[in-house]
This record gives sequence, C-alpha cells and structure tokens, in this order.
Amino acid sequence: MAFEPRVVGTEALLASRVFDVERLDLEVDGTPFSREVVRHRGAVAVLAYDGTSVILVRQWRAPLGGAIVEVPAGTRDVDGESPEATAARELEEEAGLRAGRLEPLCELWNSPGWSDQRTLVFLATELTTVARRPSGPEEEAIELVRLPLDDAVAALSTATWDATTAVALYALASRRRP
Repeated sequence: MAFEPRVVGTEALLASRVFDVERLDLEVDGTPFSREVVRHRGAVAVLAYDGTSVILVRQWRAPLGGAIVEVPAGTRDVDGESPEATAARELEEEAGLRAGRLEPLCELWNSPGWSDQRTLVFLATELTTVARRPSGPEEEAIELVRLPLDDAVAALSTATWDATTAVALYALASRRRP
C-alpha cells in the first residue's frame, strides 16, 4: 500500500525574497501530523567546462561562515526569465564567462526532506571571457578556481563540496566515459 497523506491545512510561517516557509497539516489513515516545508522559487547552476578544466568559484556563504568552492549558481528570482537565461546571467555575474553553448546537464532536488527547491544544472562550453557583473558583496569577493576535470572529480572523495557541485562534476564525468 502506498503512503499517501492528505493535506488538511497549511499555515504560512515566513515569507522572504528567496523562499517561503509553511506548515503542512497532514493526515494518513486518520493519524494527523505536520511538517514545515521551505517553498523555493527554484535555482540554476552552471558547470563551465573548457574541454579540459572546470571553472568554479570560491564564494563566502553566510550559513557556513566561510567560503566554499562551487559552481556558479543562483535562484530563479527574475519573473519570466527562462532557466537558460538565468544560468547565462549567473555565469557572467559570478565567473565573468559567456557560454557559446549552454545545455542541460542534470537536475536535482536539493533537500527533499524539508524543501521543494529544484536546481537545474547546465553545462557551459565554448566559453569567452566577459566583464563580471557581481550582484552583492559576496559576489564581489568571488575568486575563480580552475581545475582539470579529473582532479576535481578525484577531489570529491577528499574535500568538502556542496551537493550541487558534486552532482554536476559526476554528471559531466559520466558523460565523458566511453
């Protein structure tokens, strides 16, 4: 038998620019329970690849209290903007790169236990350098990190990465295998 709870009520707990939080009141087989859920507008991430190396960014992240190396990424916070346009914009803002080719690489649910955030990951190739257009103090301090793809994938087992970057690197590496 499938587990299929019924939503019997919702309560808005927080509304912000990037996400909302709500409490879902649920019921299954007459048993009530509740869950707090983060409702997110969705995000994009961009793995820039020049045929040999990936271009990542070292960016300070408030929840971590420090910097982490990751793919350029951002929330889909411009109404009406396609995921591809958001990805192209984020790549220029954060890495100062323009992709001659931008294609879907993979997608993921970031943390389905408490959030509906879905990230669409794009592969950017045929890269040209353009002026960076940072949109905040964290982006102004970004450092570019260029790593051979094989080194980046090998480092997944020895360094701490965010999940989106790890999935993107594995996805690209799996495409390259014969």
